[in-house]
Amino acid sequence: MENIFTENMKMAELIFANPKLLLVFSHFNMGLGFGERSVGEVCRQNGIAPLFFLLICKIYTDNEYVPSNEDMKSVNINDLFSYLKKSHLYYIEEKIPHIERHLDIIIKSCDKKYGDLIGRFFGEYKVEMLKHFDYEEETVFPYIKSLCEKKNSGAYSISDFKRKHNNIDEKLGDLMNILVKYLPSGGFEMERIEISFDIIQLSQDLSSHSLVEDRLLIPFVELMEDGSIN
Repeated sequence: MENIFTENMKMAELIFANPKLLLVFSHFNMGLGFGERSVGEVCRQNGIAPLFFLLICKIYTDNEYVPSNEDMKSVNINDLFSYLKKSHLYYIEEKIPHIERHLDIIIKSCDKKYGDLIGRFFGEYKVEMLKHFDYEEETVFPYIKSLCEKKNSGAYSISDFKRKHNNIDEKLGDLMNILVKYLPSGGFEMERIEISFDIIQLSQDLSSHSLVEDRLLIPFVELMEDGSIN
């Protein structure tokens, strides 16, 4: 895996190797239309460190991939912050509203008991997601910043986040069960299929997002805590 993606390969080749990496572009605020340019060229034109971009791509491509300590030492913490915050904005401002709009059509077209059930499940999920992101941005990220500034009080550590960290895509499985298994057929069938694909994509993307935090953010901060990264 480590040798599949390189800075010198064409960006288009990377995307064709794993189309799921198109989602990574949304998290970096990178556009398409990169022609024949290499990964390194496209990254530098967008102000992104190529090695960091490739680390994210490797995690998204291989669930078993674990960055080495040397890989992590090459990461700039500000790049990691920026990536995670842009990811949060993508989910909150784009993906969730998109799914909500389509779910609203289904809710209005089906029996009230199913509509209420779908609305409640997704509403609870949205609240859980926002709490998850708020905790990271209001507690975890400021803690890491305090480490960078040598102002850590010792009252918190990344192990606290590690214990609490969980995937936030589990409730999406319940929603899929309702849409696919229990919601009676009839009306807006294509809408149901399309929203099901959207939910599957969101679930997979969130799973990869969690892997970035588990495989990169947490180990990176552990290295900061023990003094291996200044």
